Amino acid sequence: MSASSFLKALKAEGLTVVEVGDWRDHNRNHKGAWGPVNGVMIHHTVTRGSARTVEICRKGYEGLPGPLCHGVITKDGRVHLVGYGRANHAGLGDDDVLRAVVAEKALPRDNEANTDGNRHFYGFECENLGDGDDPWPAAQLEAIERAAAAVCRHHGWNERSVIGHLEWQPGKVDPRGFTMASMRERIRDRLK
Repeated sequence: MSASSFLKALKAEGLTVVEVGDWRDHNRNHKGAWGPVNGVMIHHTVTRGSARTVEICRKGYEGLPGPLCHGVITKDGRVHLVGYGRANHAGLGDDDVLRAVVAEKALPRDNEANTDGNRHFYGFECENLGDGDDPWPAAQLEAIERAAAAVCRHHGWNERSVIGHLEWQPGKVDPRGFTMASMRERIRDRLK
C-alpha cells in the first residue's frame, strides 16, 4: 500500500495519527528491497517518555540508523508515523515463521535467523520499558490492536499475520507485558 493508503487505513480504524517530519520518504530502501510485505510486527521500545521515544525511533542511534519502525504507539494511544518503506526493526528471523505468517497458520518456534524481516514486515514500536512491570495502558493496547487491524484489513489478512518480535527472532523478548496470543484475539474480533 502507498504511504497515503497507510495513513488513511490507520485513521479509518479510529486512530489518532501524528505525522512526524518527512515520514513518507524516510526509509532504508537504499539498503534492500521492501516487499513483498507479508505481516505486521509488534515491538516494545525499552524507553521512557513519548517525545524521546518517537525521536529515537525516527532517527535511530549509533550502529542502527532510523527509521526503527513505521509507527510508534505511545502510552496515550497515539500512532506517530516516523517512516515508510524499509525500516530497521525486524532484523534476521526464522524463514519457517515467515512461511507460517504468509499461510496464516499457527507459528512454529523461532529457532534460526536466516531471513530479512525488514523486507517483509510493517513494524510498530510501542513505548514501554519492556521489563514486565511497566504498565500497558488500555488506550495503548487498543491502539496496537487498531493499528495492526488497519493493516490487515487493507491487505485482506487475518490476525495470524501479526506477530511479536519474540516470535520472529531467537533471543528477542518483545513485546513483554502482554501476550501476542491475546493481542491476536483482539485483532481477530476487531476484523469480524
